[in-house]
Amino acid sequence: MTPKNILNIGFDISNHNNNSRLQVVRLSKKTIQEFSKQIIGHDVQSIEYKPFLRFFLANCLNKSTEDTLGHYLLDTIKDRSRGAVLLECESLEASTLNGIDFIDFNILLSTAISHLIGVPNLDSMSGKFYARFSVKNEDDSDSYLRQAHRRMELHTDGTYVNEITDWVIMQKILEVDVEGGDSLLLHLDDWQDLDKFYNNPLAKQKFQWGSPASKNISYKNFHPIFINDNSDSQPRISFIDQFVEPLNIEQGMYLFEVGESLENEVNTSNVKLLEGSMIIINNYFWLHGRDKFIANKKLHRELLRQRGAFEENAGSNN
Repeated sequence: MTPKNILNIGFDISNHNNNSRLQVVRLSKKTIQEFSKQIIGHDVQSIEYKPFLRFFLANCLNKSTEDTLGHYLLDTIKDRSRGAVLLECESLEASTLNGIDFIDFNILLSTAISHLIGVPNLDSMSGKFYARFSVKNEDDSDSYLRQAHRRMELHTDGTYVNEITDWVIMQKILEVDVEGGDSLLLHLDDWQDLDKFYNNPLAKQKFQWGSPASKNISYKNFHPIFINDNSDSQPRISFIDQFVEPLNIEQGMYLFEVGESLENEVNTSNVKLLEGSMIIINNYFWLHGRDKFIANKKLHRELLRQRGAFEENAGSNN
């Protein structure tokens, strides 16, 4: 953790206007220039093939901030009272990126960020440590992820896999003719019905979790919705309405009521992302979703997602 009397170098920090828990980190133009100079010659394919290069990127970015960014990110993401960062860049102009392609640079940047806070899990959809996917006006996929004209309900990631999923990064890398589709965020402690559902006997009962064919996961997973095996014994949550598979009416009605309560929670915040920005959240006490888009035949948004474990938990995933 960064001592309170040490300044953060190469980035500014502020509270988000819509949610004071969400910390806005803005990397300076100088930081981006220094980082991009150091990584010239290391393309996206190289970091996909060579895992150690991902930590090289993280070290380059951290050195550009005199080793303060990594400490700040970990301190914030692990802190229950905050636990979330919206990371933006002061400049992503071609001159600032030293000739690196815009989309490639953003993949490299988010890779550096993820390896400052931990180790990404293998994404079963992409077969890589990250996944890229597009949202367009029309879609026939088997999950809500790419469906533009409906609200993607509040949830956490990693519910249907065995791996520990401590954190999630969601980055916007391209957007064309888009209106709406803001990110939705709710901190667990701001959910007004938390005590009601956490104190229900079903809260600690193991539920069955599955996934559609596109996720490339063949097994079922079993765990309760609420887990509190961390040091402070405060509740954490692992929930998504689409992939939990109740086995009786009692379970089904409990899940229905949880979903209804979350979707009607007034403390949910709308957060707009700029191209090249990313949200980094603690996956166990932040729920996230996406508001619906305004219909437009030319609508196109491309996103990048990473999710993984803190360093101390990464060995358990392997």
